[in-house]
Amino acid sequence: MVGNGSLKGAVIAVAGAGGPAGHAALVRLAEAGAVVVGADNNPERLAEAVDAARYANGGATVTGETVDLLSLDSTRDWAARIEKDHGRIDGLVHLVGGWRGSANFAETDLADWDLLEKLLIRTVQHTSLAFFDGLLRSDRGRYLLISAAGASKPTAGNAAYSAAKAAAEAWALAMADGLRKAQAAEGAEGLTSAAAILVVKALVHDAMRAERPNAKFAGFTDVKDLAEAIEGVWSKPAAEVNGNRLWLTEKP
Repeated sequence: MVGNGSLKGAVIAVAGAGGPAGHAALVRLAEAGAVVVGADNNPERLAEAVDAARYANGGATVTGETVDLLSLDSTRDWAARIEKDHGRIDGLVHLVGGWRGSANFAETDLADWDLLEKLLIRTVQHTSLAFFDGLLRSDRGRYLLISAAGASKPTAGNAAYSAAKAAAEAWALAMADGLRKAQAAEGAEGLTSAAAILVVKALVHDAMRAERPNAKFAGFTDVKDLAEAIEGVWSKPAAEVNGNRLWLTEKP
């Protein structure tokens, strides 16, 4: 049955819903009473995630759609369909990931940048632009980007990854400023919609622990804890989270 009801009536989209973090987010958001709409480019993974969230939360509305987030038109169409079908959109959780690295800085392969620019930056640009107006119309709109501590302190072998994450963060912070200015222009007494960044060192899930039972995963954030933090952002005032990095690991 549907759980604590903190997000009852909210409609929340999850981009990159097919991965382990997406699984956890769908389950947690549905448990909190939200209508959850997941998207992924892998239909099999997405179907598994949607089915798991439905099974864990009987009575919850969880759907999935294969969306090309590298196409702005496709992403805009997805956002428009959600509002048409459900009458509102209250959140976009951006979980699209990817990693490439090298042994050292000199061996950096710029082909890694070409890939990560698409996965980690272009998808953020498209989801933020596509969902901006809908989130602005919401009385509790949230755009949440999941980022990595490496964006603030890059290491030699992670130049492309860290630079892409830093660029995505800058884009999300610009969106936050856009939301603030748009709400001020409308004469709102205070912010109701916000964009924020949740920062982790790295993520860990049960399958990783099973594969490496002796690993400590020091500083890693469990995907279930990330999902809990995602849900918790809606309980905080928009002005408190808008334009901020919310750290789930130690600051570097």
